[in-house]
Amino acid sequence: MKKRFNITGVCFPEEHYMVDISNKINDIFAMVDQGDYFVINRPRQYGKTTTLYLLNRLLKTSGDFFPINTSFEGIGEEGFANAAVFIDAFFLLLKEKFSSSGNDKLVKFIDSEPLPDRIDKLGLWINKLVKESGKKIVLMIDEVDKSSNNQLFLDFLGMLRNKYLNRREPGQRTFHSVILAGVHDVKSLKAKIKKKDEEPKFNSPWNIAVDFKVDLSFSVNEIQSMLEDYSSEQQVTVDIPYFAEQLFYLTSGYPFLVSRLCKIIDEEIQPVERWDLVDIDTAANILLKENNTNFQSLIKNLENNQSLYDMVFRIVLEGEEVGYNLDNPLIEQGVTHGVFRDDNGRLRIHNRLYEQRIYNYMASKVETSSNMGHYNFGGHFLENNGDLNMREVLLRFQTFLKEQYSEKDLEFLERNGRLLFLAFLRPIINGKGFDFKEVEISEEKRLDIVVTFGSQKYIIELKKWYGEEAHGKGLNQLKDYLDRQDQNLGFLIIYDFRRQSNKIGQNETVNIGSKKIFMVWV
Repeated sequence: MKKRFNITGVCFPEEHYMVDISNKINDIFAMVDQGDYFVINRPRQYGKTTTLYLLNRLLKTSGDFFPINTSFEGIGEEGFANAAVFIDAFFLLLKEKFSSSGNDKLVKFIDSEPLPDRIDKLGLWINKLVKESGKKIVLMIDEVDKSSNNQLFLDFLGMLRNKYLNRREPGQRTFHSVILAGVHDVKSLKAKIKKKDEEPKFNSPWNIAVDFKVDLSFSVNEIQSMLEDYSSEQQVTVDIPYFAEQLFYLTSGYPFLVSRLCKIIDEEIQPVERWDLVDIDTAANILLKENNTNFQSLIKNLENNQSLYDMVFRIVLEGEEVGYNLDNPLIEQGVTHGVFRDDNGRLRIHNRLYEQRIYNYMASKVETSSNMGHYNFGGHFLENNGDLNMREVLLRFQTFLKEQYSEKDLEFLERNGRLLFLAFLRPIINGKGFDFKEVEISEEKRLDIVVTFGSQKYIIELKKWYGEEAHGKGLNQLKDYLDRQDQNLGFLIIYDFRRQSNKIGQNETVNIGSKKIFMVWV
């Protein structure tokens, strides 16, 4: 069977191209070996289920352990009707695992024992099970979020907690290690279950859990291992160091996004002999247009939480610096769902593809509320040779703002001016080009846009007016940026919100060293 890149469900080494995460699995194995109870809480499609599968395989190779890898997703809502129903469903899960592993001894044990009807009786039964097995049983439960709003589930965790605390008492036995996997950390589950008019409680039934510090994101070296496997098997030439670096640059190692980009190149771009360097940009452009479940979850989290939306807006559009502090519930929520990451103590959008998707989403919301269709028809801006006339794009945008917005709209423009240009630009380059944004953290908090259109590259900077001194520094910064991008011509849009400014509506070209910069004031 031909191997492929996988983006759904468990990844199997025999069927799928995978990064080598053996070091991560070994680190988790060490936690299990010393009897730790812990939670693997990571965003959706972050490799949790595959990690449990590979850990389960490793544990099976040891004669000391008996792993039980299951999911409470299979129990369903009806399985939490009462304790007896829950325990019956739990027994069925265990029996299925024992049977599939060929352990007839434990299957017979389940069949011979009377079924407990209370959670505390289940604790006594676990004591007998561990003794009967003669091994260190490791219980792994995936998709714990499916049960997180049910008191029975918390009672079950509380029972396991008590058994863990008493495990050193004579005759007391329990699971050697318990691993829960889901998006949320169990410490927040208690807050979801509260009586009417009662304050949320944060006394977690799982405060025995040790911190899980294994990084499940893919490093550059790990991505290289997957590309080496692919290149060798498919006999396709891949500049492995380059593509590994670029994949990490775009995704910050988010497993789903890394695999999806590779899958697009392999199955949709379909290089025959080699991956071209431009394939990574093409794949990113294709991915950003997809309506996949990962992006749906990202946008849903912003739509459903205005405070989170506003914080993301300030970070990506205004370059606001926010400290990384998980004690802040809003930041913790964003990290839990994969929106944010820690960048040396500063809060950042998790990866550049998410930033781009967020730009597109926010720009689209502004576009649908603005009458710009008569101004940004793409054919107006093409040169005879097919290149984009970016100077004309900026002048047309200047005209659009002048004719469509008045002084009474200054507050809207000051907040959304940058989004308006991004919305204006989208249909012009749609399908033929790619734009990438980067907020520059400085006194001007400028937003740099790199547009590739055909074989050409255009550098556009958006910034607000902060005075002549800051403007001069900004021009030199743009010159340096043009040097880094190997470009001689740059473009600058200056948002001037001074009430009596005589610059609005003007444009000029200036020379800064060997570089030319075309500027418009809006």
